[in-house]
Amino acid sequence: MTTISSLFKILSCRDHVDYVLVVIVISSVLWYFWLYSKSKRQSPPLPPGPWGLPIVGHLPFLKPELHTYFQGLSKKHGPIFKLWFGSKLAIVVTSSEVACEILRTNDAIFANHDVPAVALVNSYGGIDIAWTPYGPRLLMLRKLCVNRVLSNARMEKSVDLRRGETRRTVRYLADLARAGSPVDLGEQIFLMILNVVTQMLWGATVKNEDRELVGAEFSGIIQGMVDLLLEPNISDFFPVLSRFDLQGLVKRMGGLAQRMDRLFDRVISQRLGMDKGSEGKGEDFLEVLLKIKNEDDEKTNLNMNDVKALLMDMVLGGTDTSVHVIEFAMAELLNNPDIMKRAQQELDEVVGKDKIVEESHIPKLPYILAIMKETLRLHTVGPLLNPHRPSQTTVVSGFTIPKDSKIFINVWAIHRNPDVWENPLEFDPSRFLDQSYDFNGNDFNYIPFGSGRRICVGMAMGERVVLYNIATLLHSFDWRHPQGERLKIEEKFGITLKLKKSTCYDPSTKVG
Repeated sequence: MTTISSLFKILSCRDHVDYVLVVIVISSVLWYFWLYSKSKRQSPPLPPGPWGLPIVGHLPFLKPELHTYFQGLSKKHGPIFKLWFGSKLAIVVTSSEVACEILRTNDAIFANHDVPAVALVNSYGGIDIAWTPYGPRLLMLRKLCVNRVLSNARMEKSVDLRRGETRRTVRYLADLARAGSPVDLGEQIFLMILNVVTQMLWGATVKNEDRELVGAEFSGIIQGMVDLLLEPNISDFFPVLSRFDLQGLVKRMGGLAQRMDRLFDRVISQRLGMDKGSEGKGEDFLEVLLKIKNEDDEKTNLNMNDVKALLMDMVLGGTDTSVHVIEFAMAELLNNPDIMKRAQQELDEVVGKDKIVEESHIPKLPYILAIMKETLRLHTVGPLLNPHRPSQTTVVSGFTIPKDSKIFINVWAIHRNPDVWENPLEFDPSRFLDQSYDFNGNDFNYIPFGSGRRICVGMAMGERVVLYNIATLLHSFDWRHPQGERLKIEEKFGITLKLKKSTCYDPSTKVG
């Protein structure tokens, strides 16, 4: 993570910032004195936490891997503690009991997300599902996606689109296997999931000859946006400085957002120019969204920016998370050949050795589902969820949580609690065969997709895509590490947790 000294170096090179810094110093010192005296008067008090420095708070002490750093602090300061990020108060929660108080008992109060400055740029001003404040409009958007865009019926209509892209990847991997070439599986999984997601979004719209070009352009834009969302931003630590964009992050995100917008325009124009008779073939999501936009219904009332914002959510959310779940799962299976063999035996029994996996097989594959659940427990892809932001001051676990503070739920730490999970650091899918844990966020010991009013709206789509592709990779090939050694599985923290170092695997063909 960028150090505070480097941030102030950025500040010092700006001619007009000297005056602003003086104002910030004075106001921050007064702010801290006021908060200190207020916390002494408050009953109940603010949560405990480590001491920070004047003005910058705890920023100089943060470690890049926030999920493990927060877990370490919780051992000293308890399951709920505070940190100052500049002038921003952050509250960190690392227990299922406190998470339940926030996401269930006080769900309505904590239903807003704390929006990073750069996120407003690539979400058309925060009008998408991820960042829209809780209220009637968010409820409308979520209902729209769950009931009409991502419904089971709609997902069934796009089965052929997903199957086609997955089988194309299998054929490519089979060619490499016959040639004896190792595979950078992370890269291939990313390309496969990107193609699967974009096929669902506009597979019946984009012509075959344009598909590779669109996919390549998306790949670069997505990676750039994810990287910018991870950059520490002075504008988030000191909101009074946000209008200056001192690090130029908003400007850089704006450039990527414009490229994505032009790409959306190109795809939408192609859809609008298609013959009426071609509509309905393939049932891509863009076609559905455009139909909803054109409906004369005051309850939805979508404009073109709303359509693009929803597409942006699906591109970023559907691609990044699914890729990392599959990559972590395959890495763990390579280190646990007995588990891989058991999964392949289940596939052979249900699918057949000489047949192809179909999505209709998935409900009959409990061990494959257990592999996905265990992967999301041990390597929680959304380790801190999207930070929440209370709409009013409230009391949680005997502590005052001020309005507009930044709330981190350390789901990664909750999923590794030794008081709940036996041998929590071991990859053991069988623990989910006799347990009732699901993805719906009802048991706060296991909430990989969040819980409550802001639970992930794309959960059902992600489950389908991940399960189908893990099953296909395991059924189509035997996998091993080229050197035959055990992989070192290390996590890299971000908005989504990813494998720190991708590796090459040797596939050998099982079926054609």
